[in-house]
Amino acid sequence: MPETLTPPALAADFGKTVVAWQRRHGRHTLPWQNTRDPYRVWLSEVMLQQTQVTTVLGYYERFLARWPRVTDLAAASLDDVLAQWAGLGYYSRARNLHACARAVAALHGGEFPQSAAGLQTLPGIGRSTAAAIAAFCFGERVAILDGNVKRVLGRVLAFEGDLASSAAEKRLWDLATALLPEQDMDRYTQGLMDLGATVCTARSPNCLLCPVQPLCLAQQQGDPTRFPIKTKKLKRGRRESWWLWLEREGRVLLQQRPATGVWAGLWTLPLYDDEASARAALPGEVLHTLPRIQHALTHFDWVLHTLRAEPAADATPPGTWVAREKLADYALPAPLKKMIEEG
Repeated sequence: MPETLTPPALAADFGKTVVAWQRRHGRHTLPWQNTRDPYRVWLSEVMLQQTQVTTVLGYYERFLARWPRVTDLAAASLDDVLAQWAGLGYYSRARNLHACARAVAALHGGEFPQSAAGLQTLPGIGRSTAAAIAAFCFGERVAILDGNVKRVLGRVLAFEGDLASSAAEKRLWDLATALLPEQDMDRYTQGLMDLGATVCTARSPNCLLCPVQPLCLAQQQGDPTRFPIKTKKLKRGRRESWWLWLEREGRVLLQQRPATGVWAGLWTLPLYDDEASARAALPGEVLHTLPRIQHALTHFDWVLHTLRAEPAADATPPGTWVAREKLADYALPAPLKKMIEEG
């Protein structure tokens, strides 16, 4: 295949190949598949952003058991939603999920818009997620471009644009649209996702099993892992904080985080920027130092130190005393939940 092959010339073979492969070898048994219910598809798409399928499965089932319809989710409190989301990470997704459900209920009578353009008007639904819902539920001929699909198309096309550039990403969107088949949009969309997740993986693509290997320009060039190109590197920071773990008569003192920032809206132990401030919040008490916790977030590594005490007096920081057996009702960050369970 010559390198000058344009996407329209490639589209017929590429689309048919992806559809045929998905029909025979793709994933078909995930709980959010084989449905045209936009609520279920939307919920899975949000949960799967930057999260592995195996992690999402349990959360997805629990959410549907608790809130089987979008109107049920809309009627829930944000605290309840965050509590069910706790441990899944990237908590802005949960806040957007709740806001989107409320918008669907209030502005659209509990029914999702039936086009990608309409879906993009909802809180937290970006272009690729909107396209996935529209393709799976309404058969709309529209391209998705999540991380897996960027990798598949970047390699098939040997796309030289740097995806750190918005202009380059726009060109890839245009190429993705040019590659769309005329029919079978739901299976084609799922096929691209499946290829990226199971065959055309980031570090060790299994080119021998890839159905589009004969069409793949990156494979012909001998180095598929060079694509997609993205040069901007995230500069990671480092932060240190001190927790006060105060427990008395089986109750733990919690504070709710602000509505913005890291862990927004979640409940944590009283948190301080330095050890001196933490100790000053409980003068005269004996504080025991626990092993520190290393917690990796998207933009920085967080070192969390914990000072534990069982204060006898009421002169404690402000907060809410929560019985241990009630902690599951509160949205706790994953490292705190694990520490309390083990302690």
